[in-house]
Amino acid sequence: MEPSVLVATHLSALFPAPQPITVYSTQKDLLNLPRRNDPGHPPEHASFSSLFHTPLTGTILLRVTHGGFMLELLSLSSDVPPLRFDFPAPILPNPSIVMSGSDELHVLLATRFGSLYRIVIPVREGTPLWTLHANRRWYREYVLQAGWVDGLVQVQGTHCVVISLPGGSLLRLEADALGSDTQDDVWRETRSDARSFLHSIASLLPALHSVPPGGSDVISISTHPQPTDIGNVWTLSRDRHLRMWTARGGCVAECALSSTAPGRSVAARNASPSPANPSVLLPPEPQRLLCVFTPSHTDDPHVIAFIPTEGSLTSGGYFQLFAVNGDTLRTLTAFEASETSAHCHLQDFTVLDDMLYTLWDKQGQSMVEIRGLAWDASEERTTGGWSSAIYAQEAELTPAYLDELLLSPGSLADKFFEAIMRPGIFSPLTLQTAITQYTDACRSLPPPYPSQLLVSYATVGEQIASVVGCTVKRTKDPKTGAPLDDNYWNALKRDWEGFIARCREIERNGRWPLAIGRGNPDDGVLIVERERIASLAGEDLPLRLHRQLSSSQPMDDQFALLEVLWTMRTKLGPRLMSDMESGMSDVVQQETAFHYADIIQDQARLTSFREQIDEGLESWIAGRLQSIGQIEGAARFVLDIIGGFDKEVKREEEDSELLSRPISPDWLRALTASYASTSVHARYDIALALVTFLFFLADELPQWDQGLLAEIFVVYRGIAMLRYVARQPAGDNATPSAQAQLGAPGNDDEVVAKLRNMHVSTSRGAKFQPSHSLFHRLVDLYGHSPGLPVSAHRFLDATGLLQSISPAHATRLEVLFCERLRLLGYREVARAVVAWLPRTPGVTYVLARLWLDEGRYDDAASAMETLAGSFGPHTALAGEDQQALAGVLPSEKLFPTQFDFYLHVADLFKAALSTYHDVSFTQLALSVAPPGLDTMALWHSVIKGLTDLGQYEDAYTALVSAPYERLKRECTSQLLYRMCEENAVDRLMALNFAGLADEVEDALAFKARNADPRIRPFYSRILYTWYVSRGDYRNAALTMYQRARKLAALMGDPATFVELAELQLEAYVVAMNSLALVDAKNQWITLPITVETGHEPRKRRRLTKHIPESKYAAGTRDAEMVELKDIQYEYALLSARVEVVRKDPTLLSAGEIALPSASLVLRLAQSNRFNTAMATARSLDVDMSDLFGHLTNRCLRLSRNPDAVMSEDTSDWLLTDKVSSWPGTPAEKGWRYLRQSLERHDGPQTDYRYTKVALETIMAFDRTSPPPPWLIHTLEEHHPEYLIRTCLRFEVLESALDHTLSMMRRSDARLTDELSKSASATWLPYTLIDQVLVAADSQSDLSPRGRSLLSDLRAEIASRLKKVQKYSPAAA
Repeated sequence: MEPSVLVATHLSALFPAPQPITVYSTQKDLLNLPRRNDPGHPPEHASFSSLFHTPLTGTILLRVTHGGFMLELLSLSSDVPPLRFDFPAPILPNPSIVMSGSDELHVLLATRFGSLYRIVIPVREGTPLWTLHANRRWYREYVLQAGWVDGLVQVQGTHCVVISLPGGSLLRLEADALGSDTQDDVWRETRSDARSFLHSIASLLPALHSVPPGGSDVISISTHPQPTDIGNVWTLSRDRHLRMWTARGGCVAECALSSTAPGRSVAARNASPSPANPSVLLPPEPQRLLCVFTPSHTDDPHVIAFIPTEGSLTSGGYFQLFAVNGDTLRTLTAFEASETSAHCHLQDFTVLDDMLYTLWDKQGQSMVEIRGLAWDASEERTTGGWSSAIYAQEAELTPAYLDELLLSPGSLADKFFEAIMRPGIFSPLTLQTAITQYTDACRSLPPPYPSQLLVSYATVGEQIASVVGCTVKRTKDPKTGAPLDDNYWNALKRDWEGFIARCREIERNGRWPLAIGRGNPDDGVLIVERERIASLAGEDLPLRLHRQLSSSQPMDDQFALLEVLWTMRTKLGPRLMSDMESGMSDVVQQETAFHYADIIQDQARLTSFREQIDEGLESWIAGRLQSIGQIEGAARFVLDIIGGFDKEVKREEEDSELLSRPISPDWLRALTASYASTSVHARYDIALALVTFLFFLADELPQWDQGLLAEIFVVYRGIAMLRYVARQPAGDNATPSAQAQLGAPGNDDEVVAKLRNMHVSTSRGAKFQPSHSLFHRLVDLYGHSPGLPVSAHRFLDATGLLQSISPAHATRLEVLFCERLRLLGYREVARAVVAWLPRTPGVTYVLARLWLDEGRYDDAASAMETLAGSFGPHTALAGEDQQALAGVLPSEKLFPTQFDFYLHVADLFKAALSTYHDVSFTQLALSVAPPGLDTMALWHSVIKGLTDLGQYEDAYTALVSAPYERLKRECTSQLLYRMCEENAVDRLMALNFAGLADEVEDALAFKARNADPRIRPFYSRILYTWYVSRGDYRNAALTMYQRARKLAALMGDPATFVELAELQLEAYVVAMNSLALVDAKNQWITLPITVETGHEPRKRRRLTKHIPESKYAAGTRDAEMVELKDIQYEYALLSARVEVVRKDPTLLSAGEIALPSASLVLRLAQSNRFNTAMATARSLDVDMSDLFGHLTNRCLRLSRNPDAVMSEDTSDWLLTDKVSSWPGTPAEKGWRYLRQSLERHDGPQTDYRYTKVALETIMAFDRTSPPPPWLIHTLEEHHPEYLIRTCLRFEVLESALDHTLSMMRRSDARLTDELSKSASATWLPYTLIDQVLVAADSQSDLSPRGRSLLSDLRAEIASRLKKVQKYSPAAA
């Protein structure tokens, strides 16, 4: 029989833990038992397991966890999530799964409190095996009449269950009627006793009856596997009695088995208890000591029983085979277990294809032994004996191994963390349990707690890295204050070692073997442990040699060199081997320019290799090498062992086979990954020993074949790369986007299908993450073949890492391996693997893609530029490099030109959002573009990219350099808008846009018309700057005037009136200044007349938000001319409104903001804003009569009560710099301000009406007070009649007489001076004079002065008449 090996994978890394389905009991007095879990292992560790298989359901794994309270069903043939049931009482041993017909799956079990449950799972072909959230009744309960039981349960089918009772009796339950979703099952109970009539007679004779108490208790029970019509039951009791039971006859056959193996020596037999009167009973715990089967050569069932002899020094017990003939048991043969089973405990055994498979607990680890069965004593020698299979040797994280890890440079925590996270070392459940226990232990210390203990973490790995060692603090020497670093590092190391020891203990409990069996025949023999599932696989040559070398077993002569290599490796010690390993890794990862013999000699000299080998070892090695002879041939043979695979690996599968092959379950792929990882580690150890051997022969290597040395180096490189990848956990790095990229052209449809159906288990608990190995991911990618070790070897061979023949080259498969790591999302691993390969074009491309994925765009661009010469008709690449490079390109073929390659790289950078390098490679593509090719899209990409980068000058250069006029027009606006948005107006104005000025103006004008003038960028200001910089002041004024119009249209919200008005005033001022620079004869602008502004000349116009372009087309506009004075008018009106609103903000809420100009002036006057009011009235051509009346009134009040007036706001007339500098009282200043204002704004053009208003205001206020002389003088000189009439109207007769007399005297003076004595020269308002005289005559209380003035007036009139008469003849 060929050697075998065990390969396992953790269940917690593959299957999620769903929410259990709660199972209730109808027993009212059922105690609520606490969960009794072994504190040594987590509750998820199984205490019982079994395998079930049918072609319809596939393989199902049944597990009992959580101290016997939880039953779990795992499908090993489909991707349905596990099914869990939580029972109210502990489950008795041996629950079973049976098939009911072809449409239902039944799980039968009994609990300790006497309840028999049947779980029914409907089965439909083509549908999922079960659904977790099905709205149905899962179980049925039957309460045993026998009450509380604590025996073994054996299920014989859907209608029969047998339960062992104390004293060796059996309780047989047969179903009279199966229940339904609403009814429970109906069972009939029958009890059978182990004591027959002969036993009753023998019990009367004490000498013949000496069974110790409890000797009849059943510890193992078995029936024929289903499906079968054999209803017998076989039991084995503690006193080693094998009994056969039937449904009607009860115990029909009994056989007493010896406590020692038959055929042993007399001394040994005498040392053992007698089988007839055994004094030592078997342990009372349930054991699997019976197996019932039907051999292939007969239809009679056979029973094989195992009797343990754990105290024996030669074996763990013996087996005895019986044939069943009717109701009798016939002994066929007995044989002892192997010598390796000594001090081991048999956990389970089964017979498959007439082969006996036994599962042993060997110091907490599984061991499988296989033996052919002999049907009689004559065939015993032809069975071939026992064949053992154990797990391959793996590194245990012992303190000594941890010390070896610290020999290489690096952080202590990083090294220990990397060691515990290696795939297969610890299960996710172990790590979760260990860190939980560690955290609880830390929290048991007195507070305060470190912050690391008080936060939650996304993954278990993150929690371990943060929490372990957090309680270790760096201390200082109390005397010197120096930090005690040595104490700190020692304490940190002890803390990590304690955590790792906790992990090892939990993991050891999880690897306790439970059952052995077979599900799908293609999957082989399976071993179920508490937390793992393993497979019995063929042992490949490297594994077998590694096992033999590690255990110092004798080997064939052809492997003599291997013995020398291994002996030398073990004698050198871990420190030297660690130094050599790191040195060789550095050498292999470097570009070599010397002969490999020289390199090895140099490394041997640097490490002082020969000096560290003692003379005895050196002499022994030299002697062995002389006996070997051809060292080079032997080294080549070792090299073939390291890189060789089974012959079956090379078999090419047909396409039809690939398509018909079913998708392998995830656990089988995990086993393949585990086997491949184990084989890689064994091959690496041999390869390292071979390289070490080269150091020993460093002086002789120049005579060796250099090709052989190169092959040794390249094989070591490949196996080192595989070992590095095998040690990497996968975690959840493979994102869906990364997986989607794997469906690139060139991959088989099978690979795509497997990726689509990749099963990633969900997390266990809030922080749990599924933990696959990276090999597992790669097996999914490369494809899985059934059977081990073929599937593992095909995977390793598909990577191509062991097929190279020279370290100076990187093959297509090696480059593809690195690329697939990158596509899976494991960038750090891919970068580390790439570092082992020479920088060929294919490797450089993968490295550039890695840098691109990591955001190192400059490095990626530099690498991509170096690859440009690899494309085109004049490339000088070798054929192998061409294949390697083509394999990682999207189309799996080289680009025909550099132009195509540059476009591909530009697309990569565009996808990575690296605009700078996207533009750079697009420009390179343009530089080598074939003549006549349409490159408009490339030019557009360059211009847009440079614009997005803010390199506006370069974008402008590309814009004017583009050979496409339509592209220039399209991109001009994009460049303008981007520069405006980024506030690069100064740089915009520095560009002349030769030949594109119209497009610039149209683009800016469109935005100026339609964009919100309140929001940056202010396109109207930018367009104004554009026009001013080019001397076009008329369009500059038009732009700002349009801005003012748009702002006016937005004044709907009173809250924003002042802000918008200030912006509008600013626009008006800029427009007026620009238009003032135009020739005085042409100071006008034209606007299109729209529906809203056509009938509102020189009024506040409301502009549309979007003015159609057709309105601005030549020959289609209805124009409106706006002159400079119109803008000035609008500016003054808006300024007045702003001043009024600032003085009285309530106008906004009252809706009186749109007051007429006269009202605005009046409101300014009423608010004492006389300077502003006068300037506004002058600009708006508004009559200022009311204004001067108000001002005169303020002056009168100043004269009467100056304090009251000064308490008001007089900042705009009395407190100005000019008025404040005048001497005098406030009243004097006020009258002087009134006089100067009248002189400025009143005169012949206004017919002195403002002076008249001032006079009337004074007279109306107090006619007894004389008006200011300057006011009287002005009216006497220009309007004496008005002055006289005003005095008459206000009944101031003395003033009227005085003014009349003054008027006549001035007239007389003119009459004398006139040379031409015309009628006009003698004219006087005689009617007015008569009115004055009449009024004076009618005044009875005229003052003496008044009477004197009256007489003077009459005299003056008489004199006037004489003069007129004197000149009348002359005139005639």
